[in-house]
Amino acid sequence: MSSTSAGTARELADAYLQQAQLPDLPSGHFIDGQIRAPQSGSYMPSWDAGLGRAFADFGSGDADDIDRAVLAASNAQCRWGSMAPSARADILQRVAARILEQQEYLCFVEALDSGKSLAEARGDVQSAARYFNYYAAMARTLEGRSLPLGENHIGWTVREPAGVTAHIIPWNFPTSTFARSVAPALAAGCTVVAKPAETTPFTALLLAQIIFDCGVPPGVVNVVTGLGIEAGAALSSHRLVRHITFTGSVPTGVKVASAAAPNIASLTLELGGKSPLVALSDCDIEATAEGARWAIFANAGQICSAGSRLVVQRSVYQPVLERLLTKVHSLRIGHGLGGADLGAVNSELQLSRIDHHVAGARERGRQILCGGEALEGPGWFYPPTIIDNLPVDDACIQQEIFGPVLSVQVVDNDEEALAAANCTEFGLYAGIYSRDISRALRMAQGIRAGQVTINDYWAGGVSVPFGGNGRSGYGRERGQEGMEAYMSSKAVVVRL
Repeated sequence: MSSTSAGTARELADAYLQQAQLPDLPSGHFIDGQIRAPQSGSYMPSWDAGLGRAFADFGSGDADDIDRAVLAASNAQCRWGSMAPSARADILQRVAARILEQQEYLCFVEALDSGKSLAEARGDVQSAARYFNYYAAMARTLEGRSLPLGENHIGWTVREPAGVTAHIIPWNFPTSTFARSVAPALAAGCTVVAKPAETTPFTALLLAQIIFDCGVPPGVVNVVTGLGIEAGAALSSHRLVRHITFTGSVPTGVKVASAAAPNIASLTLELGGKSPLVALSDCDIEATAEGARWAIFANAGQICSAGSRLVVQRSVYQPVLERLLTKVHSLRIGHGLGGADLGAVNSELQLSRIDHHVAGARERGRQILCGGEALEGPGWFYPPTIIDNLPVDDACIQQEIFGPVLSVQVVDNDEEALAAANCTEFGLYAGIYSRDISRALRMAQGIRAGQVTINDYWAGGVSVPFGGNGRSGYGRERGQEGMEAYMSSKAVVVRL
């Protein structure tokens, strides 16, 4: 990184906001160990969501750029895949350390690129380092198993890398989501082609450079930036890609799966969510309100697993809502680089989508307790919004809004709470608040979701498997299960 990146994230942010000074950012793709200009010579602007203005350009990739990147990854596969797992682990540990060394710069770029606050960006960057450390440790423990086949035969299994892997990265957590899939792929011995979202291209490029500088051979990690309909589609359908990890919307996930099918490439799909936070009658009011606040309003609600539905029993409805509203009114809204609690929505398009959902609720006569309209610019801001007492068939209950909008469902007993929690086609995440652990566990057992937490909505971490059921996708990331997608098992049998 250039010397212009020196300084804390706060200092970099102040310089940018006050003097429009921006450290150098890569403008091309990262292919075969180098920054390379797009084949077409076309570039796109990246936008500062907090000011609604472009701040840098990046390469607009197409099928030719994807082909270059995939061929580089394919050529590097044998060398990287045959390396001793312990040697790969050493490199991944160096990557984790380097991310932490450069976290101030990465934090600044993440916040500027995505619109989130510096504090949220810091958590994203630190999470990325934890992924590389975690999967470095897993690389050191790779092993097969022996197969008892009787006195005349001996058999064993071998774990092998899947090959070239594609990683289509979302815009809401671009740094940690990149690490969440790339780290296990590298630990398993796979090579990587990543396509970050067109609204948040830069941290993927910076991380690819860090990984290369820490010792991976050229071609092992490649990043092509650009539009999903061009670069993303070409990557999903490339004949040399053996596994695709995609995080994003359900419609796009369907397109990715359809494009991968002719090549029989395997898939991990982490798609939408409409996750419930269930407040039972014996919940701790303060803990529930605090959990609900961050479950939906962290990162301006732009989280697949956000607690976007509050399923609350009538006996605690009033105190929970009153306490939650007090907390919501204290949130500071502003530019992510300026110390706000709630930063900008990532794009003008996303802002309009959120506004459309809430306007529809208002037209249907729903009661909006706070927020409810986009704020005037500059920048793309939507205030914390709570829509009260919605019926199960309301669009704001059934459709993912992906913004700082909480939909409230009031129920009378545990059976109704469980039915409300399971009333959508999604099944990604759920939270339960109750002082009775047996009652909470019964509720957790009945909820259809890939992960359920009790009395702490964001509990867990890199070692806890994460993924969805139903329209929330399939496959798991994080934890030991997160590495399975990038490996295949080969059985060898010998007659004695």
